[in-house]
Amino acid sequence: MSVTYVNARIFTGEKILEQHAVTTENGLITALVPMNELQQSANRVDLQGALLAPAFIDLQIYGGNGKVFSLYPSVDALEATVNYSKAGGAAWIMPTVATIGEEVMLNAMKAVREYWKQGLTGVLGLHLEGPFINPKKKGAHLEQYIHSPSQQDIDWILSNGGDVVKMITLAPECCDPALVKQLRDAGIVIFAGHSNATYAEAYTAFDQGIHNATHLFNAMSPLESRAPGLVGAVYDHPAVSASIVADGVHVDFASIRISKKIMKERLFLITDAVEENREGGYIYIKEADRYVSATGVLSGSRLTMAKAVRNCVEKVGIELEEALRMASLYPANVGEWGRQMGRIEAGCRSDMVAIDGNWNTVLYS
Repeated sequence: MSVTYVNARIFTGEKILEQHAVTTENGLITALVPMNELQQSANRVDLQGALLAPAFIDLQIYGGNGKVFSLYPSVDALEATVNYSKAGGAAWIMPTVATIGEEVMLNAMKAVREYWKQGLTGVLGLHLEGPFINPKKKGAHLEQYIHSPSQQDIDWILSNGGDVVKMITLAPECCDPALVKQLRDAGIVIFAGHSNATYAEAYTAFDQGIHNATHLFNAMSPLESRAPGLVGAVYDHPAVSASIVADGVHVDFASIRISKKIMKERLFLITDAVEENREGGYIYIKEADRYVSATGVLSGSRLTMAKAVRNCVEKVGIELEEALRMASLYPANVGEWGRQMGRIEAGCRSDMVAIDGNWNTVLYS
């Protein structure tokens, strides 16, 4: 069925258009035209002056709406997490599993596969954050599961989850570059994170094909005067993008502002959101603006993507159009979906978010 969206300011991914309309059909955008060129349409949606933008994409989230997918993976947990994300303007997510044993990872792979089999949408694939990380930068991850990868580990991931694992966060200094290349050659996007790499180690890994970093500043070697670390290498390497958690807790807003000036379009948003859990190896205790572990270690956010965008505009001072790109076009480019998502133009997916003057969001597709 063809649907036309009218009476909105339309952010195309490049600029904001006034007095335009968007027509969609069968999950795709079919036209973006000035109102005076719009043909009659029986199915019109009046957006009452809201801003219409490409739907957001969250490449790192652990759970939502009372379900912790990363610990108890199931189709139900995926649905709960997707619905949490949709309420914050994100039509697409990369559910994430922290460092854990093979049984949970295998169940997560099966859950994503079954979710797709049921014809459900919103899940792009699986993000494994670990277990190939550096214990010195483990953050809230469980050290007993951390290890450097062997050939057997890589074969296990590819044979059991090669169709669903789309992203892996690892510490490059702890991994054989040949094994990392095997993952990349299989189509998996590799992120450097939970890493104590020196500047030289990180820059070399970036030159060898790792072009992304996970939650800038958090759980990585810092930028210092005589040791630029992973943060310095991310700043300095022109091919590297990084996610950032814009809640003012994981990263100070001033640090986001400085990073944005340096990195420009290479910086994008994630929520790193989780849900409360008080049993098992991973304890997530809800506080006013974060989640912490049983020992008080910061272990997740209470963000939505819409809140992250709003924080970038109101707290960091990033222009609205650029903050929207950080939540849509830039993560789409990381996953090489930039011709399908992150834009409002003919031929792109029809997932869009309407944002009113109070930052309330409604998804359309």
